[in-house]
Amino acid sequence: MRAPFSRQFFLIVLFLLLTACARDYAYRTNLELCSLEVGPITEKCAESALVNTGGNKMIGFVEFDDQGQLRDPKQMDFVLTKFGEIAQNEDVIIITFVHGWHHNASYDDENASNFNNLLKKVSKAEAQTGHRKVLGLYIGWRGESIVLDGINVLTFWDRKNTAQKVGSYGLVELLLKLEEIVNVRKAENGTHNSRLIIAGHSFGGAVIYSALQQILEDRFIDSRSTKSFNDDAKGFADLVILINPAFEALRYSSLYNLSQQRCSYFETQRPKLLILTSEADSATGFFFPLGRFFSTIFETHNDISGRSVCTKQGRYPQKISEGEADRSSVGHFKPYLTHVLNKSPNKQSIDIQKLSSAWALQSYGNVFNFSDTQLEHLGRSHPLNPYLNLEVEDSLIPNHNDFWGDEILNFLRDFIAISISPTPKLNTD
Repeated sequence: MRAPFSRQFFLIVLFLLLTACARDYAYRTNLELCSLEVGPITEKCAESALVNTGGNKMIGFVEFDDQGQLRDPKQMDFVLTKFGEIAQNEDVIIITFVHGWHHNASYDDENASNFNNLLKKVSKAEAQTGHRKVLGLYIGWRGESIVLDGINVLTFWDRKNTAQKVGSYGLVELLLKLEEIVNVRKAENGTHNSRLIIAGHSFGGAVIYSALQQILEDRFIDSRSTKSFNDDAKGFADLVILINPAFEALRYSSLYNLSQQRCSYFETQRPKLLILTSEADSATGFFFPLGRFFSTIFETHNDISGRSVCTKQGRYPQKISEGEADRSSVGHFKPYLTHVLNKSPNKQSIDIQKLSSAWALQSYGNVFNFSDTQLEHLGRSHPLNPYLNLEVEDSLIPNHNDFWGDEILNFLRDFIAISISPTPKLNTD
C-alpha cells in the first residue's frame, strides 16, 4: 500500500510545482508605440514595448530569458532605434531600471508603476534646469520561477544564478548601446548634454554589477590617462544606482580597493556608483548570508590584509575577513560602508542648480542636506570618492522592497541632478 501512496504523493507534488511555474515568455510583444496622456501604464499598453506616458517622458521595455539572452532581439532594436532617433535630435536623460526577485515586466507589476513615478520626478526637476526629454528603460527578466507563496522563497539560488547570467551575457551589449546613444550628439556637434543613469534593485542590482564590474574597474584605472597623473575617476554612464543589491561584498572588494588607493580627488569629481541598503532589509541582511553560508560551507577563507582606508588623519590600515565578505551582501558589510542616509528633521527647500557646487565642497565627516534626507559621511573614504555605499535608515526604506517612498525618490532625483550637472566652477581666490 505504501508504494501507490508514495507515487500519488509524488504526482501531486509534481503537479503543484508544474502549475506553480511562473510565466516563461515575453510580456511586451507589441512593437508599436502606445501613447497615454497621463497616469500609470494601464492595460491599454500592457503588451507594448514602448509607451509614451505623457509630458516629456517615455518608457521602453526589453526582456531577457533565464539563460541571459534577449527574449526577442527585435524588441531591443525597436526600443533603442526610437531612443536613438530622439537622442539624435534633442538632449535626453535615459534612466534604465532592472527589477529584482519576484518581479517581471508585466504592466501591473508595482516596480513598473513606481519606476514611472521616479521618471515623473526627474522630468519635473529637468523642467527647472536642462529641459531634456526623459527616456525610461525597464529591463525585464524572470525574477520568479515559482509563483506559489512559501515555496517561492526556495528559488533564491536559482534566481541568483539567473541574475548573474543576465548580467554576464546579454545585458552588457544593451548597456553599451545605450551609452552610444547618449553620446551621439557629442560625436556630431561636440556637445554632450545627454545623460545615462543605470539602476537596479535586489538581484537586479546583481544583474547590473555582473554586467559592469569589469568595465568600472577598467575605467577607473584608465582615469590615469597618461599613467603619470590622476584625472577624475571615470565610470560607466553618468551614475549607477544599486538598491538593496543582492551580491557578495567580496565581489565589490577590487573596486573598493581601487578607489581607496586614492586619498585625493579633484573638486570636479562626480559620483559614479551609489549603493543604498536599508538597515532593516532582512532579505540581504539575514537570508542572503544564510544562503551564502550553505553555498560556501566547503570553501576556505583567509583574512585580506595590506589594504588601507582614507581618513582625515591619513591612511589607516584595514584587515578584511574574506569569509565574512563572501557571505555578506555588499550593503551589510560594515567595513565597506562610506555613508549613512537619515531622514531630515525638517523638510528643506533645495536649489537643484546649486547642489553640484555644494557637493564639491564636502569634507570628512560632512553632513550633506537634501530635501528630505541627510547624508552623513563616515570618514572612512575621501569625501569625493566616486563610489558611495550607504546604510539607509529604516524609516526611509523599511524593508527589502519598499524603497519607492517620496523621500527616497526625492533623494534619488537630487542625487541624479548632482551626477549629471556640468562640472562646477569654484571660486578658488
